[in-house]
Amino acid sequence: MSDNNAAINEELTMFKDMVLRFMDQEILPNYSKWEDDHHMPREVWHTMGRAGMLLVDMPEKYGAADASFDVCQMIQEEMCRLGLHSLATGYNIHANIVAPYLLNIGTEEQKDYWLPKMATGEVLTALAMTEPNAGSDVAGMKTNAVKEGDSYILNGSKVFITNGNQADMVIVCAKTDPKAGAKGVSLFLVDTSLPGFSTGKPIHKIGQHSSDTGELFFENMKIPANALLGEEGRGFAYLMQELPRERLGCAVQAIGHAQGALDLTIDYVTQRKAFGQTVGQFQNTRFKLAECQTELEMCKALLEKHMDKFSRDEMTVTDAAMLKLAATEMQLKMVNECLQLFGGYGYTDEYPISRFYRDARVQTIYAGSSEIMKEVIARGMLGR
Repeated sequence: MSDNNAAINEELTMFKDMVLRFMDQEILPNYSKWEDDHHMPREVWHTMGRAGMLLVDMPEKYGAADASFDVCQMIQEEMCRLGLHSLATGYNIHANIVAPYLLNIGTEEQKDYWLPKMATGEVLTALAMTEPNAGSDVAGMKTNAVKEGDSYILNGSKVFITNGNQADMVIVCAKTDPKAGAKGVSLFLVDTSLPGFSTGKPIHKIGQHSSDTGELFFENMKIPANALLGEEGRGFAYLMQELPRERLGCAVQAIGHAQGALDLTIDYVTQRKAFGQTVGQFQNTRFKLAECQTELEMCKALLEKHMDKFSRDEMTVTDAAMLKLAATEMQLKMVNECLQLFGGYGYTDEYPISRFYRDARVQTIYAGSSEIMKEVIARGMLGR
């Protein structure tokens, strides 16, 4: 093992112990109530900030831990292994997606202003791409920003935005040149306290109940010119640059969640008895769990490969699409097989496996659906 790998493993162990203690003390005792309420209190993000769990892999000068990228992914994996998928989804957006956008594209002024507040939880963030009539078609978006002097006037709406109702700052994708297609898209750091911003009712979903999912509206919203993130007209290129990390995060969550479902199921079938023996002694149970373990290990190997490529800045858009497709489809299949082994109890809220089943379903939809992932992969093989 190289010195670098040994250092990363030591760092992971240290942070993992801290993360598990935090989850056990601050999150798990309250999580079921949050799920029942379809609401996670805003204070949760302040608490995570105080515990040093936000923006862990950002530089120290922004109040972050300057840990390795692996630590940020481990936190999401552990959240999902423990069945906290709602929390992991919001965390992925705030710490694993918006923060790198700022670090990689933002000006020093923008980074100095936003990143320290994001690290403490004072500012919660969101990324707003999807629109009611555009879906995954970024080039077809209608939200627009018109330059007027030293400001932009923002108009439009977004939907299915994670952290949307509670966000203090949102990276908004908007057309600055309506005639230029994808090349007319720009990104803006939108302060939600400014006039002209509003949200609809929180969107209730079949799973991830306490995850904040909102619809955002911008009505003649005047935002300063220095809210532009990067260069005007390069928004689509920035999205393509940063999307691989988002999709890698989804894969990490899928693997953690699948492991958690498998752990629950092994525990159940070794205790539950039927026809004079445990459910785990039936050949069907043993074969199903053997298949699940094997598919999970294959996805872990694929993740390890692409985590390594990402660390060397070599992971491509196609790599990320293959990883997300494989891991999230495996996740859905596994939680379905696991729930089946619980029998009727698996269909009740009393057993956590039911929440695992509900929470997993969106993973093959958001951050690019499985169908979009297949098209991305095919383009890498065959062109357009």
